[in-house]
Amino acid sequence: MNSQENALEKGQFAEEQAAAETVAEVQNTQEAVAEATAEEVVETEEKAVEETPEVVEETPAEEPVEKKIYTSKQEVLDRIKEIAHSDEAPAKDEVDLLKTVFYKLHIAEREQQLKEYLDGGGDPEKYQVRPDDLEEMFKVEMNVIKEKRAKVFQAQEAEKQENLQRKLEIIEKIKSMVTSPDEANKSYKEFKALQEEWREIKAVPAEKANELWRNYQLYVEQFYDLLKLNNEAREYDFKKNLELKTKLCEAAEKLAEESDVISAFHQLQELHQQYREIGPVAKDLREEMWQRFKAASTVINKRHQQHFEGLRAREEENLQKKTELCEKVEAIAQEENKGAGDWEKHTKQIIELQNEWKTIGFAPQKMNVKIFERFRAACDDFFTRKAAYFKTMKEQFAQNAEKKRALVEKAKELQDSTDWKATSDKFIALQKEWKTIGLVPKKLGDQLWNDFLAACNKFFEARNAATAGTRTEERANLEAKRAVIAQLKELSEQEAAEGLQEKVQELVEQYNQIGHVPYKEKDKLYKEYREVLDKLYKDLNISAAHRRLDNFKSSLKNMAKRGEEALDNERTRLMRRYEQMKQEIQTYENNLGFLNAASKKGSSLIDEMNRKVQKLKDDLQLTYDKIKAIDEENRKAAEEV
Repeated sequence: MNSQENALEKGQFAEEQAAAETVAEVQNTQEAVAEATAEEVVETEEKAVEETPEVVEETPAEEPVEKKIYTSKQEVLDRIKEIAHSDEAPAKDEVDLLKTVFYKLHIAEREQQLKEYLDGGGDPEKYQVRPDDLEEMFKVEMNVIKEKRAKVFQAQEAEKQENLQRKLEIIEKIKSMVTSPDEANKSYKEFKALQEEWREIKAVPAEKANELWRNYQLYVEQFYDLLKLNNEAREYDFKKNLELKTKLCEAAEKLAEESDVISAFHQLQELHQQYREIGPVAKDLREEMWQRFKAASTVINKRHQQHFEGLRAREEENLQKKTELCEKVEAIAQEENKGAGDWEKHTKQIIELQNEWKTIGFAPQKMNVKIFERFRAACDDFFTRKAAYFKTMKEQFAQNAEKKRALVEKAKELQDSTDWKATSDKFIALQKEWKTIGLVPKKLGDQLWNDFLAACNKFFEARNAATAGTRTEERANLEAKRAVIAQLKELSEQEAAEGLQEKVQELVEQYNQIGHVPYKEKDKLYKEYREVLDKLYKDLNISAAHRRLDNFKSSLKNMAKRGEEALDNERTRLMRRYEQMKQEIQTYENNLGFLNAASKKGSSLIDEMNRKVQKLKDDLQLTYDKIKAIDEENRKAAEEV
């Protein structure tokens, strides 16, 4: 998972981008040539009567590069050094190929290093790309080649300017011959020498080529028209030119069978160059010969144009496919990830889309880099947020592990305790706290849980062994209390009779004398006991105060178990409460003596105070009864001693 996302972040598409830039440069060159040729066809069709086509002169195409198989970056670097330090002009196609191959091997090497690091247990977040001396040397040599090519280009441009001046001088010389008709025959040898010199001069600046050729052709034709040669010499010259141009037409027509459209197009440019250099044919054959050559050229040009139209159509289709992939990745990146499972699911989906991206060819040159940057930005956004999420989760795991280790230590400290009740409560609290702590890595979590569970089991197994007799006693108490409840239920179904209240009170005291029952049964049993007892109290019209007194007497036994001091403390508290209520009653009674009951409001106030006084007297009596119950309990305890 981490290796895949890091591979994307470290530049897994660098190869595609570099290749895209290389192909884009080739396409620019090819399209420029195609546009120049299209301009040539239009201009020549408009001037069908002229002898030769007007085309933009170009530097001859570089020889096709024989593709050698390179298996290492060192081999590529050696060839780059050879090119950089040789006297030959660097071939662009070969240099671009070497650049693509080098970075393809470079990226594969880095991915292998990353894989070895991850397979060795390395942390993806701490991985650092190691410097590559071969890459730095490769960049240095590429800069040398770049400078060489710049110098070659400057030299070519300077040569084109020099060629332009030489051809302008030739045109001026031919022009001077045309203005002297009488000297035409004498100037023929000089004229042919100028033509030969013209043919030897190669490329000129593209923006001057057509105008230069038109002027040259104009004065050449004027010279031939004025030339006073004998018919045999003139016919021989025309015949020789016709043979040469016929062979060029045949060669151009044969190019239609060439399977490589690009190669055929470049060969056609060579044929055009040769056609321009050959002199005129007989006037009645000039148009026919040109139409034949133009027709063969049109076939090649259309194939070339269709090739790039198809290429552009495929690129548009690829752009649409890549746009859809971008939208899918962006949609996935926007989805909410509620946990690690969602992150993993979305990671797999994005990786599938990345693999699909690699199967799609290039988009149009203007959009190829932009669409890639859009796709990569969406992927980077997702994987950056994923890394942040798992970093936070890792920190949370560490915190949770520390909390659980602390609970394990507490459990180990308590595992040998024999204070069964208090320690049981502490263990239960620790177990509840354990459940509130979040997740930790599975291996560590299992280890901590086993340690915690072992400490818990050790204590509870010891407690169970030590309290086995107590549980037997609690079961016996449970049965005894159920028997008392059953007797109370029988009394509740009988009609009220003399002595019923005393029987109920005896059973209540008997119930209170019975010890503890199993913890799980306690609440259910007490609820059943209170329901039947409340029904009996209701049937016997026993006051709530009497019930409260019964409940208090029931609690005295538990209070006595805590020691005599507990009973004394409770008696002292009740005595303070008793004296306080006596004073309150006296205060209310004194106040009643000052109230006048003549008014309606005064009568209402007197009634309210009388009710409060009566309630205080009832509470006073209940408190007194509780004090007597404590004294009785102390008396029984003293007799037992």
